[in-house]
Amino acid sequence: MSDRTILDLYRHELDDPREDHYVHYFPGGTRSFGTMEFFRRTAALADALADLGVAAGDRVIVVCDTRPEWHMVDIAILSLGSVNAPIYATLTPEQVAYQARDSGAAVAIAEDTEQMAKFIAARPTCPELEHLVQLEGPREEGVFALDDLWGGTTDGAEERFWERADQVSEEDLATIVYTSGTTGEPKGVMLTHRNIVINVAEGLERVEVARDEFGLEFLPLCHMIERLAGYMYMSLGVSRAYCSVYHVGELMKEIRPAVFASVPRLLEKVHAAIVARAEAASPAKRALFHWSVTTGAEVARRQLAGEPVGGGLALKHRLADRLVLSKIRAALGGRLKASFCGGAAVPLYVHEFFQAIGIPIQEAWGLTETSPMISMNGSLPGDMRLGSVGRPLSSYEMRVADDGELLAKGPSVFSGYWNKPEQTAEVFDGEGFFRTGDIGTIDDDGFIFITDRKKDLIVTAGGKNIAPQPVESEFKESPYIENAVLIGDGRPYIVALLAPDPEVVAAWAEERGEDAGDLATVLARPELAREFAQAVEGVNEKLARFEQIKQFRVLPEPLTVEGGALTPTMKVKRRAVTEAYADLIEEMYA
Repeated sequence: MSDRTILDLYRHELDDPREDHYVHYFPGGTRSFGTMEFFRRTAALADALADLGVAAGDRVIVVCDTRPEWHMVDIAILSLGSVNAPIYATLTPEQVAYQARDSGAAVAIAEDTEQMAKFIAARPTCPELEHLVQLEGPREEGVFALDDLWGGTTDGAEERFWERADQVSEEDLATIVYTSGTTGEPKGVMLTHRNIVINVAEGLERVEVARDEFGLEFLPLCHMIERLAGYMYMSLGVSRAYCSVYHVGELMKEIRPAVFASVPRLLEKVHAAIVARAEAASPAKRALFHWSVTTGAEVARRQLAGEPVGGGLALKHRLADRLVLSKIRAALGGRLKASFCGGAAVPLYVHEFFQAIGIPIQEAWGLTETSPMISMNGSLPGDMRLGSVGRPLSSYEMRVADDGELLAKGPSVFSGYWNKPEQTAEVFDGEGFFRTGDIGTIDDDGFIFITDRKKDLIVTAGGKNIAPQPVESEFKESPYIENAVLIGDGRPYIVALLAPDPEVVAAWAEERGEDAGDLATVLARPELAREFAQAVEGVNEKLARFEQIKQFRVLPEPLTVEGGALTPTMKVKRRAVTEAYADLIEEMYA
C-alpha cells in the first residue's frame, strides 16, 4: 500500500482537477468548490494556523456541520502534523468545555456564533485554549474569521503545504475522537494515520463507486463512519455532495448520489415514510405496492442465495420494477447503488425492504476504537448475508471469548484513550486483542453476527440472560414507536418503556381532526393506546416466555439528544433513561 497518511489519500483528489468537485447543498441553493480552489484555501489555512503557532502534535478542536469547509480545516490541520479533535454540534457548553480541556486544544474552530459561544464560555477553564476561529456569522472581539485566515493566500503556500505534509508519519496521531459516553464520561480515542489509512484501503475492497459518481456526506463529520466515507471518496477522487442530516430527506432527489454512509435510524425513517405513503393510497395502489415489494424481496432472496431468477418471476419482477420499485428509487435520486451502514444494528425488515427495491444496505460493524470498521458486508451475492455484519476486513484477527464477547486484533485498532492509561489497559487482553464489548458469533463462512452489547445484557432475578437490542429493534416495525428500552436486570420479569414517534402520532391525530400539538393528550386516547398494546403483543409472540414483556409504559415524549436520552449518534443512553423514568419503572414492578 503506497498511501501512508491521510494526506497521501488527499493527493488523489488533485490527480483529476474538476469544477464542482465539492458541492454543498442546502434548501434553496448550492455552493461549490473546484479541486484547485479547495486546495488553495486549504494551503492558505495551513499557513495561517502555523502563524498562530499550531505545530506538530498540537490539538485543534473543530465543530462544524457537514460541508466542504470541514474537510478543508481537517486537511490543513493534518498537514501541520497536528491533531483534529472534532466534536458534535449538539454538545452542551459543559460537554464542550470538558472535551476542550481534556484534549488540551490550542485552537478551537467553530461554524457559527452559537457554537462559538460555547468555547467563549469554556475558555476560562481551558488554559491551553489560545485562539478562537469562526466560519460565519457575527463574531465577538478576539475571534478570528476563517475567511481572513484562508483569504490571505501568500506565495509558496502550496509548496509549503506539501513540504510539511511530507514530514507527517503514518504513526503520528491524526485525531482524538471522543466516545458518545452512553455509560459515563467520554473518552478520547486516539487514532493514527496508519489506523485510518489501512481501514480506508480495506473498506474500499467492499465498496463500489466510480470516480465520476457522487458520494454523499450528511452525517456529522466527527462521526467516524462518515469520516471514513469521506476519506474513501478522497482516495478515489470521487466528487462529493454535502448536506445537513436535517435536510437530506428533502434534498436526496436533487443530489442523486450513487452511495452514502448512513446510520440505521435514518433508513428506518425512510422505510417508514415510504410505507406510510403507500398505506394512505387507494386500496388498489396499496395492494400493488405490497405485491411489488414482495416480488422484489423474492428476487433479492434468490440473488443473495446465488439462485437463478427466470420464467414467471422474472416477468413479474420487471413489471413490479416498472410500476413501483423504480419510482421508489427515483424518489431517492435514481442513481443510488448502495448504502453502507453502521453505528447500530439494522433491523432485518429494513434490510429486506431495501434489498427488495434494489438498493442493498451493506451493514458494517466496528467502533470508534477500530477506525471504525472491523467487518462489512460486500455488495455481491456470496459476500452479503442479511442479519450479519459481514466478514472481517482482511487485516483483522478475530476471536470469541468464553463469555461470547468478540475480540479483535489488527492495525486499525486504536493506540489508546487520551490521558487514560488505566482504561486503555482494561480493553485489551493479555495477547493484545481488543475487547469490543459486543456479544456475537462467527459462522463457518466467517460472517459475524452481533447479539448485543455486553454491558446491556439483562440477567433477570431468575437467572435468565436476555439480549435487549434485538427485541427493541422488533418494536421499530410499529410506525408509532421510535425507540424502545427494555428493563429487567435483577428483576423478576421484563418491562419496556416505549418512546413515540411524534410525527406519526401527530399525523394520526390530524387524520381524526384532533389537535396534534399536545402529544401527551393524544397518546392518552384509547384508540392510539391500542396500537402500542398490539405492538407489544406482536413482539411477545416471537419471544420465549421468560423474554416476554409483562408490563409497558408509553413515554409522554420522544427520546432526544437535546434531552440527554440519546447520544449524538442516536444511541439510547440507558442509564439516563432509567434514571429519568425511575418512577414509571417502579410503578410497573409495584
